[in-house]
Amino acid sequence: MREMSKPRELGIIPGAFPGPNRQQIERLVRVALDEDVGGQDTTTEASVPPHVQARGEIIANQPMIVACLETVHAVFRVLDPQVAWEACCVDGQRLSAGDVVARVQGNARPILTAERVALNFLQRMSGVATITRRFVDAVAGTGAVIRDTRKTTPLLRALEKHAVALGGGAPHRSGLDDGILIKENHIRLAGSVQEATRRALACSHGLIVEVEVERMDEVVHALDAGAEMILLDNFSPALVAEAVRLVAQRVPIEVSGGIRLETVRSFAEAGPDFIAIGALTHSAPAVDVSLEIASI
Repeated sequence: MREMSKPRELGIIPGAFPGPNRQQIERLVRVALDEDVGGQDTTTEASVPPHVQARGEIIANQPMIVACLETVHAVFRVLDPQVAWEACCVDGQRLSAGDVVARVQGNARPILTAERVALNFLQRMSGVATITRRFVDAVAGTGAVIRDTRKTTPLLRALEKHAVALGGGAPHRSGLDDGILIKENHIRLAGSVQEATRRALACSHGLIVEVEVERMDEVVHALDAGAEMILLDNFSPALVAEAVRLVAQRVPIEVSGGIRLETVRSFAEAGPDFIAIGALTHSAPAVDVSLEIASI
């Protein structure tokens, strides 16, 4: 891998994305609880007396990479700070079917009310981490870094990108103010790859200017205009290898566009530095988890 494109040199470090802080997490949790509970949990209040105590175990029902445990804990904490929480694993850990993720104990009503929202966060974020790990494992040894995209669930981007990091991936932009990526529509409106690149460089303020290209001639145009990173969109592995030879280690190369788990290694072996996978967030299947509760 070329010296200038090492992930740490670019501030792109696999596994490094801190996620939201405690206040941000609790704000998300309160919105989610408001959506799910509304005015009251009518079923629980009708069927479970207020004095009943319970304990519960969150169980992994399939192999998975666990993610965002603090968010899951926050659901119970927001509803009742007296509910005891015990994490039985750590974020990023690989679990087998039947493993206990966490234990809760306290008043039965808030535990029951928290169940669906807590599991929704866990199954979604662990699903993102799990599919990310599969892609990361698939390119092991090639030097290519798996990155996410902005194709995230509205309002859940920070959690989903944190889950990608827990799966061993690396973050792309966290938002539009966090990097410059000139795409097809920018090029059309600017008039050309060269003009869009020059304009971006003139006001980049230290941000890396990455340019998305769809043809080999656009690679040349972007390089000539001073692009600091090239994104090859919908290139075949053979064309990626050709572009890598053409660029000759002058700038980092990223690839994207319809790359699947079955094909990602062929792209990685073509020599790019980064592979962007929108499916890490927009198509990650939720993992199967459950909360088993008993009175005490």
